[in-house]
Amino acid sequence: MKDSPQSQMKLSQLRILVAVADHETFSEAALQLDMSQSAVSHGISALEEHLGVVLFSRGRHGARLTPVGDRIVSHARIILQETDAIVHEADLIRGLKGGQVRVASFRSIAIHLLPEAIARFNHRYPDVAINLSEHDNYRQVEKTLREGRADIGLTVLPAAEDLDTWKILENEYVALLPPQFCAAGETLTWQELTQQPMIMPPVGRVMMKEVYEHVQAHGHSLHVISEVETDTTIVNLVAQGMGATILPRLAAEPIPPSVQVFSLPTPLSRVIGAAILTDALHTPAIYGFLDVLKTLALAP
Repeated sequence: MKDSPQSQMKLSQLRILVAVADHETFSEAALQLDMSQSAVSHGISALEEHLGVVLFSRGRHGARLTPVGDRIVSHARIILQETDAIVHEADLIRGLKGGQVRVASFRSIAIHLLPEAIARFNHRYPDVAINLSEHDNYRQVEKTLREGRADIGLTVLPAAEDLDTWKILENEYVALLPPQFCAAGETLTWQELTQQPMIMPPVGRVMMKEVYEHVQAHGHSLHVISEVETDTTIVNLVAQGMGATILPRLAAEPIPPSVQVFSLPTPLSRVIGAAILTDALHTPAIYGFLDVLKTLALAP
């Protein structure tokens, strides 16, 4: 068995072990844990590699504990029970009567979604402070979570397997056309879009990669005449008739009335979700804020 700190057993692996032992199939364990089947399989394989033993016999019958697996799962149950007891004791003292929730987000989501979420949460739990940090892109948000500098992150889904996530909204990419543009029909065509002089965010920005790949996948390319760092500046240049652009709708808002807004000829969206680190201990306040975000996701 390996002894390096990087290879220590994780609580998530023990939870997976117990779930598979209870259900005797990886698929049903995945449903209970709200994880993908591949993540469950990976968790068991990693635990077996770390321990140096086979925990389950796998076959058409499902996954049955080996004799050593049966003994190990008994210890795992005790560890998880004691872990839950530790968290419960802390919750009794802390509750929702103080503390803080640290939220990391990229700018467009922070501007348009989080003010309402923070206001609702503050109304319910006025004693809990919300600290918000804004980042350039979702990769930085996820890095902040892994470094322990945030409790909840707003990111793009699907996220990495070390994060538990919940879908909050879909943010459509829209084409913004100048006031003088005249579309041939009610919908924008690729030919009309690709003939426009485009003012785009720098090609190195994370969100632009999927835009260019999407356009290229449909056999087209954009006529980019300028790259501009700030979304607001880009929108204002479009309003002045200097060119067109493609942006996520929330990044573009507020959009001036004179700017013409179209879905892309083949629609493209980003799925935005809330994420927490799977193996971290989370306070009731963190789950309280997640509940508020989920409520917003269900709102019409």
